[in-house]
Amino acid sequence: MKIFIGCDHAGYEMKQKIISKFKNDFDFEDCGCHSDASVDYADYAKNVTDKIKNKANLYGILICGSGIGISIAANRIKSIRAALCTTTEHAKMSRLHNNANVLALGSRLTEETTIFKIVKKFFSTPFEGGRHKLRINKIDKC
Repeated sequence: MKIFIGCDHAGYEMKQKIISKFKNDFDFEDCGCHSDASVDYADYAKNVTDKIKNKANLYGILICGSGIGISIAANRIKSIRAALCTTTEHAKMSRLHNNANVLALGSRLTEETTIFKIVKKFFSTPFEGGRHKLRINKIDKC
């Protein structure tokens, strides 16, 4: 599975840890940033969402300090469903019911071991479809 991953400066270290931890499970394309020097999260949300918008079966991970700003920026893009997940249950439900295609994480607010569990759960949970597909279709028409 190809995953486009991006972050701001607050998420840089966690991005590197995720890539290292899951390098045998996923094919990552690093969309920046490439250091812990201060940058704007919206630029890196755009880098990732540009790769996956309007395409099926492509996914992203976005990381900033809280996960909030980068998820808001990503969700401004049509066809992007970025879910800020702080628990494995959030990750499961965001895929199962919402067919989220971007996982947003907060490196300063969620522990590393929890983040690893969230990544695993997000990418191992399929979309349930059915009545949820009808709801996703409504969102996509907005």
